[in-house]
Amino acid sequence: MERSQQTGLALMIGAAFMLVAFFTSMMRRSYLAVALPVLSALATVSAIAFWIGWTMFTAEDEDEDSDEPATS
Repeated sequence: MERSQQTGLALMIGAAFMLVAFFTSMMRRSYLAVALPVLSALATVSAIAFWIGWTMFTAEDEDEDSDEPATS
């Protein structure tokens, strides 16, 4: 696994953990008037972070032979 794939995996795990931790904390208190808008913003940011992480994780490796210049 390349470094960019490891970074992508870490982003996905972090985004999912952050969303679950916030949702669990929100359910313990009744601050729904404040928590619902914050939850929607956090869900959007987490979804974007997860998408970026997924893109980095599933990116294909570059060929090492591609360093050679193309001959015309």
